[in-house]
Amino acid sequence: MDITYLRTPLAFLLLPLVVLGAPTDELHLTEPAPGACRRCCDPPDSSADAPPPPSSHHHLPYPMPEIRPYINITILKGEKGDRGEPGMPGKWGKEGPRGERGAQGQKGSKGQMGTAGDPCKHQYAAFSVGRRKALHSSEGFQVLIFDTVFVNLYSHFDMFNGKFYCSVAGLYFFSLNVHTWNFKETYMHIMRNEEETVILYAQPSDRSIMQSQSLMLDLQENDEVWVRLYKRERENAIYSDDVDVYITFSGYLVKPSLD
Repeated sequence: MDITYLRTPLAFLLLPLVVLGAPTDELHLTEPAPGACRRCCDPPDSSADAPPPPSSHHHLPYPMPEIRPYINITILKGEKGDRGEPGMPGKWGKEGPRGERGAQGQKGSKGQMGTAGDPCKHQYAAFSVGRRKALHSSEGFQVLIFDTVFVNLYSHFDMFNGKFYCSVAGLYFFSLNVHTWNFKETYMHIMRNEEETVILYAQPSDRSIMQSQSLMLDLQENDEVWVRLYKRERENAIYSDDVDVYITFSGYLVKPSLD
Protein backbone atom coordinates (compact mmCIF):
# COMPACT_ATOMS: atom_id res chain seq x y z
CA MET A 1 0.00 0.00 0.00
CA ASP A 2 2.81 2.40 0.75
CA ILE A 3 4.59 1.62 -2.47
CA THR A 4 1.54 2.41 -4.58
CA TYR A 5 1.13 5.71 -2.83
CA LEU A 6 4.66 6.76 -3.60
CA ARG A 7 4.61 5.78 -7.33
CA THR A 8 1.56 7.78 -8.22
CA PRO A 9 3.06 11.25 -7.55
CA LEU A 10 6.27 10.28 -9.31
CA ALA A 11 4.37 9.30 -12.43
CA PHE A 12 2.69 12.73 -12.61
CA LEU A 13 6.06 14.45 -12.30
CA LEU A 14 7.84 12.40 -14.92
CA LEU A 15 5.10 12.40 -17.55
CA PRO A 16 5.36 16.09 -18.56
CA LEU A 17 9.09 15.79 -18.94
CA VAL A 18 8.77 12.78 -21.20
CA VAL A 19 6.01 14.29 -23.38
CA LEU A 20 7.27 17.87 -23.67
CA GLY A 21 11.02 17.64 -23.34
CA ALA A 22 11.96 14.51 -25.24
CA PRO A 23 11.64 14.23 -29.07
CA THR A 24 9.57 11.49 -30.50
CA ASP A 25 12.40 9.96 -32.48
CA GLU A 26 14.83 9.48 -29.61
CA LEU A 27 16.58 6.19 -29.45
CA HIS A 28 14.43 3.54 -27.69
CA LEU A 29 16.16 0.89 -25.62
CA THR A 30 14.89 -2.63 -26.06
CA GLU A 31 15.69 -3.51 -22.50
CA PRO A 32 16.14 -1.21 -19.58
CA ALA A 33 19.53 -1.08 -18.11
CA PRO A 34 19.94 -2.85 -14.83
CA GLY A 35 18.72 -0.67 -12.01
CA ALA A 36 16.95 1.75 -14.37
CA CYS A 37 13.61 3.16 -13.44
CA ARG A 38 10.40 2.20 -15.19
CA ARG A 39 7.18 4.08 -15.42
CA CYS A 40 4.39 2.76 -13.42
CA CYS A 41 1.98 2.96 -16.34
CA ASP A 42 4.14 0.94 -18.72
CA PRO A 43 2.90 -2.58 -19.37
CA PRO A 44 5.27 -5.32 -18.37
CA ASP A 45 7.76 -6.28 -21.11
CA SER A 46 6.38 -3.59 -23.45
CA SER A 47 9.79 -2.89 -24.76
CA ALA A 48 10.24 -6.43 -25.95
CA ASP A 49 7.01 -6.44 -28.01
CA ALA A 50 7.51 -2.94 -29.51
CA PRO A 51 8.83 -2.79 -33.07
CA PRO A 52 12.30 -1.39 -33.52
CA PRO A 53 12.41 2.33 -34.23
CA PRO A 54 13.18 3.43 -37.74
CA SER A 55 16.80 4.08 -38.51
CA SER A 56 16.17 7.55 -40.03
CA HIS A 57 16.27 10.56 -37.76
CA HIS A 58 14.69 13.00 -40.27
CA HIS A 59 11.00 12.24 -39.85
CA LEU A 60 10.24 15.12 -37.50
CA PRO A 61 6.58 16.20 -37.42
CA TYR A 62 7.63 19.88 -38.13
CA PRO A 63 10.33 21.34 -40.47
CA MET A 64 13.48 22.62 -38.94
CA PRO A 65 13.88 26.40 -39.34
CA GLU A 66 16.62 27.62 -41.75
CA ILE A 67 18.86 30.20 -40.22
CA ARG A 68 19.96 33.02 -42.56
CA PRO A 69 21.96 35.97 -41.32
CA TYR A 70 20.53 39.43 -42.12
CA ILE A 71 22.44 42.67 -41.87
CA ASN A 72 20.58 45.99 -41.87
CA ILE A 73 22.57 48.18 -44.26
CA THR A 74 20.83 51.36 -43.13
CA ILE A 75 22.43 50.96 -39.74
CA LEU A 76 25.94 50.67 -41.24
CA LYS A 77 25.53 53.57 -43.82
CA GLY A 78 27.58 56.60 -42.89
CA GLU A 79 27.33 60.27 -43.81
CA LYS A 80 27.95 61.51 -47.39
CA GLY A 81 31.61 62.21 -48.04
CA ASP A 82 33.19 65.26 -49.64
CA ARG A 83 33.30 65.58 -53.42
CA GLY A 84 36.53 64.31 -54.93
CA GLU A 85 38.84 66.21 -57.24
CA PRO A 86 38.02 66.16 -60.99
CA GLY A 87 39.74 63.43 -62.94
CA MET A 88 42.00 63.73 -65.95
CA PRO A 89 40.19 64.82 -69.15
CA GLY A 90 39.50 62.04 -71.61
CA LYS A 91 40.57 61.83 -75.23
CA TRP A 92 38.87 63.95 -77.86
CA GLY A 93 36.22 62.10 -79.79
CA LYS A 94 35.95 61.98 -83.54
CA GLU A 95 34.74 65.12 -85.27
CA GLY A 96 31.11 64.86 -86.15
CA PRO A 97 29.57 65.72 -89.50
CA ARG A 98 29.09 69.37 -90.38
CA GLY A 99 25.64 70.59 -89.50
CA GLU A 100 23.24 72.33 -91.79
CA ARG A 101 23.43 76.07 -92.21
CA GLY A 102 21.08 77.86 -89.89
CA ALA A 103 18.52 80.46 -90.81
CA GLN A 104 19.71 84.00 -91.41
CA GLY A 105 19.38 86.16 -88.35
CA GLN A 106 17.85 89.57 -88.12
CA LYS A 107 19.88 92.60 -89.10
CA GLY A 108 21.46 94.23 -86.10
CA SER A 109 21.22 97.86 -85.15
CA LYS A 110 23.72 100.38 -86.43
CA GLY A 111 26.79 100.62 -84.28
CA GLN A 112 28.34 103.70 -82.78
CA MET A 113 30.71 105.89 -84.72
CA GLY A 114 34.26 104.68 -84.53
CA THR A 115 37.30 106.59 -83.44
CA ALA A 116 39.00 108.96 -85.81
CA GLY A 117 41.36 107.37 -88.33
CA ASP A 118 45.07 107.85 -88.68
CA PRO A 119 45.64 111.37 -89.99
CA CYS A 120 48.87 110.23 -91.63
CA LYS A 121 47.12 107.67 -93.84
CA HIS A 122 46.84 108.88 -97.41
CA GLN A 123 43.35 108.74 -98.93
CA TYR A 124 44.75 108.52 -102.46
CA ALA A 125 45.84 105.68 -104.73
CA ALA A 126 46.99 105.64 -108.35
CA PHE A 127 49.34 103.64 -110.55
CA SER A 128 50.23 103.23 -114.23
CA VAL A 129 52.76 100.63 -115.39
CA GLY A 130 53.86 99.19 -118.74
CA ARG A 131 55.77 96.32 -120.34
CA ARG A 132 58.41 96.64 -123.12
CA LYS A 133 58.86 92.93 -123.77
CA ALA A 134 56.58 90.58 -125.67
CA LEU A 135 55.16 87.58 -123.82
CA HIS A 136 54.19 84.09 -124.97
CA SER A 137 52.16 82.00 -122.53
CA SER A 138 54.03 78.89 -121.41
CA GLU A 139 51.60 77.64 -118.72
CA GLY A 140 47.87 77.39 -118.21
CA PHE A 141 47.85 80.50 -116.02
CA GLN A 142 50.64 83.08 -116.08
CA VAL A 143 50.88 86.39 -114.20
CA LEU A 144 51.65 89.42 -116.36
CA ILE A 145 54.74 91.15 -114.94
CA PHE A 146 55.49 94.78 -115.85
CA ASP A 147 58.91 96.41 -116.21
CA THR A 148 58.12 100.11 -116.69
CA VAL A 149 56.70 102.54 -114.10
CA PHE A 150 54.82 105.68 -115.10
CA VAL A 151 52.98 106.36 -111.82
CA ASN A 152 53.11 104.35 -108.59
CA LEU A 153 51.70 106.53 -105.81
CA TYR A 154 52.88 105.38 -102.36
CA SER A 155 54.20 102.16 -104.03
CA HIS A 156 50.81 100.44 -103.86
CA PHE A 157 51.67 98.49 -107.04
CA ASP A 158 54.21 95.69 -106.47
CA MET A 159 56.41 95.52 -109.59
CA PHE A 160 57.98 92.22 -108.51
CA ASN A 161 54.65 90.34 -108.18
CA GLY A 162 52.75 92.36 -110.80
CA LYS A 163 49.88 93.11 -108.36
CA PHE A 164 48.13 96.20 -106.99
CA TYR A 165 47.48 95.96 -103.24
CA CYS A 166 44.55 98.04 -102.02
CA SER A 167 45.52 100.18 -99.03
CA VAL A 168 42.50 102.49 -99.11
CA ALA A 169 39.08 100.89 -99.47
CA GLY A 170 36.81 102.51 -102.01
CA LEU A 171 35.73 102.73 -105.64
CA TYR A 172 38.54 102.20 -108.21
CA PHE A 173 38.85 102.47 -111.99
CA PHE A 174 41.17 100.09 -113.94
CA SER A 175 42.17 99.85 -117.60
CA LEU A 176 44.29 97.34 -119.56
CA ASN A 177 45.74 97.90 -123.05
CA VAL A 178 47.66 95.32 -125.11
CA HIS A 179 48.80 94.76 -128.70
CA THR A 180 47.90 91.42 -130.27
CA TRP A 181 50.33 89.21 -132.19
CA ASN A 182 49.75 88.09 -135.79
CA PHE A 183 48.08 84.68 -136.12
CA LYS A 184 48.08 84.18 -132.36
CA GLU A 185 45.31 84.26 -129.79
CA THR A 186 45.11 86.87 -127.02
CA TYR A 187 43.27 85.65 -123.91
CA MET A 188 43.68 87.61 -120.65
CA HIS A 189 41.80 88.27 -117.39
CA ILE A 190 41.79 91.19 -114.95
CA MET A 191 41.72 89.41 -111.59
CA ARG A 192 40.41 90.48 -108.19
CA ASN A 193 42.20 88.27 -105.67
CA GLU A 194 41.61 84.79 -107.19
CA GLU A 195 38.39 85.72 -108.98
CA GLU A 196 38.09 86.55 -112.68
CA THR A 197 36.37 89.91 -113.18
CA VAL A 198 36.61 90.76 -116.92
CA ILE A 199 38.27 89.23 -120.00
CA LEU A 200 40.32 90.76 -122.79
CA TYR A 201 40.17 88.55 -125.86
CA ALA A 202 41.23 88.72 -129.52
CA GLN A 203 40.99 85.91 -132.08
CA PRO A 204 43.98 85.00 -134.27
CA SER A 205 44.23 87.31 -137.28
CA ASP A 206 46.61 88.10 -140.12
CA ARG A 207 47.17 91.57 -138.70
CA SER A 208 47.88 92.82 -135.18
CA ILE A 209 45.56 95.29 -133.43
CA MET A 210 45.34 97.21 -130.15
CA GLN A 211 42.87 95.73 -127.61
CA SER A 212 41.66 97.38 -124.39
CA GLN A 213 39.45 96.57 -121.41
CA SER A 214 38.33 98.75 -118.48
CA LEU A 215 36.11 98.43 -115.41
CA MET A 216 35.33 99.86 -111.96
CA LEU A 217 35.66 97.82 -108.76
CA ASP A 218 34.58 98.45 -105.18
CA LEU A 219 37.63 97.21 -103.28
CA GLN A 220 38.18 96.40 -99.65
CA GLU A 221 41.43 96.93 -97.85
CA ASN A 222 44.10 94.29 -98.75
CA ASP A 223 42.32 93.27 -101.98
CA GLU A 224 44.64 92.41 -104.89
CA VAL A 225 44.14 93.36 -108.56
CA TRP A 226 46.36 91.81 -111.27
CA VAL A 227 46.43 90.50 -114.86
CA ARG A 228 46.97 86.94 -116.05
CA LEU A 229 47.32 85.12 -119.37
CA TYR A 230 45.18 82.04 -119.92
CA LYS A 231 46.51 79.42 -122.34
CA ARG A 232 44.06 77.12 -124.08
CA GLU A 233 44.55 74.87 -127.12
CA ARG A 234 46.21 77.62 -129.18
CA GLU A 235 49.23 79.71 -128.34
CA ASN A 236 48.51 82.88 -126.38
CA ALA A 237 50.77 85.94 -126.85
CA ILE A 238 50.95 89.75 -126.66
CA TYR A 239 53.32 91.95 -128.67
CA SER A 240 55.78 94.65 -127.59
CA ASP A 241 59.35 95.81 -128.33
CA ASP A 242 62.20 97.70 -126.70
CA VAL A 243 61.43 100.97 -128.49
CA ASP A 244 57.71 101.55 -127.85
CA VAL A 245 55.40 100.51 -125.01
CA TYR A 246 52.39 98.55 -126.26
CA ILE A 247 51.21 97.07 -122.94
CA THR A 248 49.87 99.26 -120.12
CA PHE A 249 47.91 98.66 -116.91
CA SER A 250 46.52 101.58 -114.90
CA GLY A 251 44.23 102.20 -111.93
CA TYR A 252 43.26 104.92 -109.48
CA LEU A 253 40.96 105.60 -106.54
CA VAL A 254 37.77 107.42 -107.53
CA LYS A 255 36.14 107.69 -104.10
CA PRO A 256 37.24 106.25 -100.74
CA SER A 257 34.78 104.36 -98.58
CA LEU A 258 33.07 106.19 -95.72
CA ASP A 259 33.14 103.19 -93.34
